[in-house]
Amino acid sequence: QVQLVESGGGSVQAGGSLRLSCAASGITFNFNTMGWYRQAPGKQRELVAAITSEGRAYYTEDVKGRFTISRDNAKNMVYLLMNSLKPDDTAVYYCNAPVGSIKSMSRFVGSWGQGTQVTVSP
Repeated sequence: QVQLVESGGGSVQAGGSLRLSCAASGITFNFNTMGWYRQAPGKQRELVAAITSEGRAYYTEDVKGRFTISRDNAKNMVYLLMNSLKPDDTAVYYCNAPVGSIKSMSRFVGSWGQGTQVTVSP
């Protein structure tokens, strides 16, 4: 059974930083692309960043240059370092493993976890 546990969220002021962590189990982690996603109130869940098993990273334009995704295959962990946070980054952040392309939003290896709340005040 795939289990994804996100942590590291919190409340910060605009311009601040947070580092999110995701612990994955029940998955052949080394062979899977991992992604970070977020869902703001009243909006659909969206991709933020993803990283392939080889370490190739993808970022949406909204976060490019501010966020950095990384992974530790030995620990089955994926991280998201978020700098220069903006109020628009406020959302619940989730991790998961997309099936197919790095930007796929149609199928995922695991069910969605509880996520971790990020709140950015002006």
